Amino acid sequence: MSIQPIKLTKKHIDTIDINDALRKTIEGKSQKVISLIQKNIEELHSVAFANSLGAEDMVLVDLIRRNKLNVEIFSIDTGRLPSETYNLIQEVEDKYQFKIKLYFPNQEKVESYVNVYGINAFYNSLDLRKSCCGIRKVEPLKRALKDKKAWITGMRQEQSQTRLTLNEEEFDEAHQSQKLNPLSSWSELEIWAYIKVNEVPYNALHDQFYPSIGCAPCTRPISEGEDIRAGRWWWEDPQNKECGLHVK
Repeated sequence: MSIQPIKLTKKHIDTIDINDALRKTIEGKSQKVISLIQKNIEELHSVAFANSLGAEDMVLVDLIRRNKLNVEIFSIDTGRLPSETYNLIQEVEDKYQFKIKLYFPNQEKVESYVNVYGINAFYNSLDLRKSCCGIRKVEPLKRALKDKKAWITGMRQEQSQTRLTLNEEEFDEAHQSQKLNPLSSWSELEIWAYIKVNEVPYNALHDQFYPSIGCAPCTRPISEGEDIRAGRWWWEDPQNKECGLHVK
């Protein structure tokens, strides 16, 4: 399946036509998101949001903060994020008046990996790339989710071949917790319509043909017509394009 993104241009968000039908759709889907999160808060009392600072995650930040939902919002700083992502962290904290809790990779493990394999060894093989993701992302996520009963992601079915069967709610065996994907059925258009209507801040790289943003060395802009995640680990087979955070 080829997943076609909206054509990204500078300030493309301004070109979206917010008609009544689209507005009604995003309002209805927003209420479903709020209800799903609130249900898990009431039942489990310990819900966290793994905010990767993409467009979808900005929608969730806005919904959580606007509706005063009792959710801890955290992010993983891999040490190799683009400067635009750090700028967005500050912008989000200033706008919504809270601090995103940051988790960092283990310093000794990063040093060992780099000193043994090289600073950009992840380009050399799938195993080395997954090892890097394991150190910089997966291990910090385990610490972040310790004792959490449920966690939220911004994943959507449209994003990649590996996410086509994504459910709104599932049990995460790896972390022994509920995993909520409240935006799973949202379209790319609906995400950006919400951002436009609610004046939600987003990563400046989205205006430079980056629909999906991760670590700087592993993310590049895409060409018109390419899949949304074509710029992530572009040297690998599409079937492998996950970092380990969401592999079942």
